[in-house]
Formats: sequence, C-alpha cells, structure tokens
Amino acid sequence: MRRASKIRWVRRSRAMMTSPRVWRPRLVFWAGALTIGVISAGFAAVADEAQLLFTAATTDGTGYNLLPLLLTPLGFVLCAYLADRYFPGSQGSGIPQAIAARHLRREEDRGRFLSLRMIVGKIALTVVGLGCGASIGREGPTVQVGASLMLQAARIGGMTQARGLILAGSAAGIAAAFNTPLAGIVFAIEEMSRSYQARTNGVVLAAVIIAGLASLAIVGNYTYFGITDVTAAFPADWPLVIACGVVGGALGAGFSDLTLRITRRIRRVRAVTPRRRTILVAALAGLVVAVIGIATGGMTFGTGYAEARSAVEGEHLPVLFFLGKFVVSLASTVSGIPGGLFAPSLAVGAGLGSTLGQVFGETASLAAVLGMAGYFAGVVQAPMTAFVIIIEMTGNHDNILPVMTAAVLGYGTARLLAPEPLYHALSRLFIADVLRRRRTEAAEAASEPAKPAGTGEAAG
Repeated sequence: MRRASKIRWVRRSRAMMTSPRVWRPRLVFWAGALTIGVISAGFAAVADEAQLLFTAATTDGTGYNLLPLLLTPLGFVLCAYLADRYFPGSQGSGIPQAIAARHLRREEDRGRFLSLRMIVGKIALTVVGLGCGASIGREGPTVQVGASLMLQAARIGGMTQARGLILAGSAAGIAAAFNTPLAGIVFAIEEMSRSYQARTNGVVLAAVIIAGLASLAIVGNYTYFGITDVTAAFPADWPLVIACGVVGGALGAGFSDLTLRITRRIRRVRAVTPRRRTILVAALAGLVVAVIGIATGGMTFGTGYAEARSAVEGEHLPVLFFLGKFVVSLASTVSGIPGGLFAPSLAVGAGLGSTLGQVFGETASLAAVLGMAGYFAGVVQAPMTAFVIIIEMTGNHDNILPVMTAAVLGYGTARLLAPEPLYHALSRLFIADVLRRRRTEAAEAASEPAKPAGTGEAAG
C-alpha cells in the first residue's frame, strides 16, 4: 500500500515537472529577466555614446562653444513634447511610475506607466536628453524599463503576482544598470516596497541574478566608480564623516523639497494651456542647464559620472561644482523630460564631499565617497540602498561603517527637514493623475445620451 502511494506521488511529481502550466511561467520569467540585463547593457552603451556625441559637437580646441545655448533648450523642448504627446507617464525618473504601478489594481491603469511603448519612449528620450547635455541618469529609467518588461512577461506567462513581478523587474534594472546585485535587492525592499515580503524574495533574487549575469556577459565585471582603498580612521576622520552626513542630508532634503514644490506648481500652471506651458518650462530649464554648463567648462553637462569617478579616484573637484550640478539636476528633473536622479545625485554628493574634504584637509577619495552617501541618502531617504550601492560601486568594503554612518546621518537630517520621501511623493502625483482621468472618463460616459432601442450596431 505504501509502495503504491509512493509510486502515485512520483508520477504526480513528474507530471507537474513536465506540465506546460508549471514550466511556461518560469521560462517566460527567466526570459524577461534575461532581457532586462541585455537591454540595460545596451541602454548604457547608447547613453554613453550620446554624451560623447554631445561633447564632440559642443567643444573645440579652447573648450565649450556656444552651441549648447541652442542645442540644449531645443533638445529639452523636443523630449518634453514627445513625452507629453506620445509617451505620457515617461517624464522624470521612472521610479515613481513603477511605485505607482504597484499600488494600482487595474491592469489598464498599470499599463499607463509600464508597457512596451513606454520602454521605447523612455530609452529613446533619455538618450536624446543625454545627447543635448541634460543632467540626468539612465538608472531610474532602467527601473521603469525593467518593471515594464517583467509586467509584460507576467501577461505572456499567465502569472498573477503583478506587484511582486514589478518589484523584481525594478530590482533587476538597478542591479544591471550599476552592476550592483546587492543594491538591487536592498532597493527593492527599502525603496520600492518599503517593507520586506518573504513571498517575493525568491522572485526578486532570481530576477537580479539572471539580469546581472546577462549584463555581466556583455560588459564584463566592473566597479561603477572604480576602486578606492582609502578608509576613515577613528577618531581623526570622523568629523568629516559627520559633516558629510549632516550637510549632505540637508542639501539632499533641499533638493527633494524644491523638486516637489516646483513640480506641483508647474502642474497647476499647466492645467490652463498644458502643451504650451510644457514647451516653455522645458525651454527655460534647458537654457539654465546650457548657461551653467558653459560657465563650468562643461563639467555639469550629462550624468556627472566622469567627475564623480575622478573624485573617488583622488582628484579634488572645483569648490562650487556641487552647487552648479545641484541646480542643473534640479532644472533637468522638473523640466518634464525623461531621465533619472541616481547618477547626477551621486555626482553632486561627490562634489560636496570634495569641497568638505578640502575644508577638513582630507583626501578627495574618502570625502567623495562619504559625500555621496550623505547626499544620496538625503535625496531618496533610503539609507540602506545608499550605503550598499556606494560600497558596491567603489569596491571598498573596509569603509562600510563610515559610509553607513554618513548615510544614516543624511537620512535622519533629511527626515527632519523634508519628511516626505521624494519618489513616493512623486508616485502619488501619478496615481492622482490616473484617478482623475478615470473620474473624467466615468463622467463623460455617464453624460452620453442612451441610444434608442433598435438603433446602432445592435440593430444592424
């Protein structure tokens, strides 16, 4: 009897293992994660080329020419117009849209932010923005792209856990964009979901591993900002740790608060003549970016990756670089063009740390890393993501305690000054747009006169 029962159990197990209902969702999920890694690597390569083209077109033997005064505002206008007209919901980072999609229950509402069309628009317009000098990054857009791809995989594979798959796609996007698998997982838990859900941890881990391996196969193993082995000595270097945490957190809170205030004001102003005001705001933002970029010798154009890396590798940045980068990043963020905050925020933090390092007489490398931790944690109010991503991007695990301290201090300072986390506050604006549109559609449907019986298509 026991032997017969065991045979039946083995047969059922084999049937389940070979059943298309079991394997199809898994294969589609793996294919989705693999696609995220491949697209992230391709996106990174194209984005880098766009920045190089901008630099080549706007520099001569003596420095930057005046072409950005025309090219940058026109590029901003083009990106903002196309985003508003053809890819609504693609504006800005992409992380708030992914967060909003996790909170929306209806599939058509999620589709406004996560779709195949959005993938094309987000990548193309981010590349165009970098090609005209915008102070944006590709990491936030990669989150929206990853979440969109995983949601499409869920539909193809017949998977029902949409919220968990959006989380997994977002984590895979971060991991592939920075080559930071741990940061992808921490980002999913801390920033995207704001809680730990045991039932989705396996999905997130699998997506991060597969996407990371795909990216690794294409671009190889690397540390995003190079390698630094400088560590903070106790107690001699800890005044710098505290300063970077507190000052970085305060500046990050200022960026977050200004972004929300200006964004909300622009949305109210645009309610009257939306398309015209969209173009005007984009043009003004582009002009601000162009003027400051030329004034700083081009240092504030683009992601700021080169400047941040040079600081991490030991070269002090100009004292006011962080302030110029702060302003152009703010202008780019509120302009209405697609583009992320991660890389520009890390560049601002590296610049701030470099300046504080000169004040305290410390090395640029240590100060830049601590400044990035404090400022980035202040902007996104996600301290674990901040210190994990910075440790992974610089390869210095001996510095984990000082970086962790700077990140926690930055987070605490930002919470005191700006209690509303930036990405989640922006996500509520996108959710409000969906609800407002749904009410408008319902009101229009209710106001339509009922067709008389026997007429229309039914009568035909």
